[in-house]
This record gives sequence, C-alpha cells and structure tokens, in this order.
Amino acid sequence: MKLILTQEVTGLGAPGDVVEVKDGYGRNYLVPRGLALRWTRGGEKQVEQIKSARSSRAVRDLGHAQEIKTKLESNPVSVKVRSGAGGRLFGAVTVSEIADALAETSGEKVDKRTIVVTNPIKSLGAHEVSVKLHDEVSATVALNVIPA
Repeated sequence: MKLILTQEVTGLGAPGDVVEVKDGYGRNYLVPRGLALRWTRGGEKQVEQIKSARSSRAVRDLGHAQEIKTKLESNPVSVKVRSGAGGRLFGAVTVSEIADALAETSGEKVDKRTIVVTNPIKSLGAHEVSVKLHDEVSATVALNVIPA
C-alpha cells in the first residue's frame, strides 16, 4: 500500500514522504490515527504543501540548531500549573505548555512535536525534557514546575 505521511513516524519517514507499507499496517494503524493519507495522483500537491510547511517550521541548518540549543539550555524554564496539596498536579504538564514556556523564556518558537517527555510530569519541582532540534542536535532543557 502506498501512503503519504502527514506526521513523522519513527523508522518509516518524515512528513511528506511517500512510503510503501503492508496493507494491514496502513489500513489499521497509520490512516486511522491520521499519520498518513492514501497516495493518489492528486495527492502529489499535498506532498508539496506538507514539505513546504515542514521547511518553514524546520531549523535552517546545523549551525542554527546549535544556536537554538545553547539558548534553550542556558536558562531553566518555569511552567506554572494548577496543583493540589502535597505538590500533586491536576493532570500532567502537556507538551503545549512546555512549548509556550520555552518560547516565552528563550524567545525561540519550538514545535511541540519535537519535545520528548519520557515520563509524564505529574509533580512540582525540577524535571528534564529533551527537544529534538535537528537530526544530529538534541537539547536537554531544565524544567521547573511551579504552582500557579
């Protein structure tokens, strides 16, 4: 089955890539989750739109990624959230909240899909998150979760 990826799929490709996968994987996993679209001749226009949007969001080059990495790692980022007694949060800190805090602190707009949170953040205090800026550059950001 030939598909056009709309989001990055680990081990398969990036948005805008045309990939060939087994029918069941495409029909039962990729398409229902919105990770891919069926390939058609008219879909080539969508590929161009996806790639142009991706290039406008993406980091320009390796040097630019290094600059952003130093900006992000230089200061700890504070995220204000609602919390209850004992430092427990109402829910978890989302990647959208982290992306907003990163943009506010460093001045660099970071795509929320590039933020990697290994374990859900459900308590106040210091945490670390990883931001994948480029294929070769990843920044580790110190995150302080404080009560609002």
